[in-house]
Amino acid sequence: MALAAPALTQEQQAFWRRWVGLNTGLSGALNRRLQEHSGLSLQDFEVLRQLHDSPRRRVRIRDLAQALGWERSRLSHHLTRMVNRGLVERTECHDDGRGAFVVLTTAGATALECAAPAHAAIVNDLLFEGLGPDELDVLLGFTARVLGRLATADQATADQATGDQATGD
Repeated sequence: MALAAPALTQEQQAFWRRWVGLNTGLSGALNRRLQEHSGLSLQDFEVLRQLHDSPRRRVRIRDLAQALGWERSRLSHHLTRMVNRGLVERTECHDDGRGAFVVLTTAGATALECAAPAHAAIVNDLLFEGLGPDELDVLLGFTARVLGRLATADQATADQATGDQATGD
């Protein structure tokens, strides 16, 4: 399905370029500063946080990849590095014999607990310092709407893929 290509207004183009710069710059700065303070990359932190927030502190690899928005191969490579550092373990899924779980280790939980205060301080410093409550409310509303549209688009894509598989397309 081809998308129509309306031109962006000058203001939209300016916002989009700033948004891309913000995303890249913020992630890079957060990653560097978090590594300096805790030895964890931003990606390590997000994997550990997802596991920490999950029941029994374990998640199926496919579900973790989906939650992080990563390709499964990228996650697999990253998990191998984290397993080698003792932060997580991989275990088989005995319920159905398919797939595997990623499990938070004691060392991973400790690393996350040690890194969390630095993470919060860095996010506050880089993102929220000087931001007023009204500005934060606008940003919360904006991001909720965009995330809602993304979820709808992702579901439509998944539904289309399921339909294509059922019809043999």
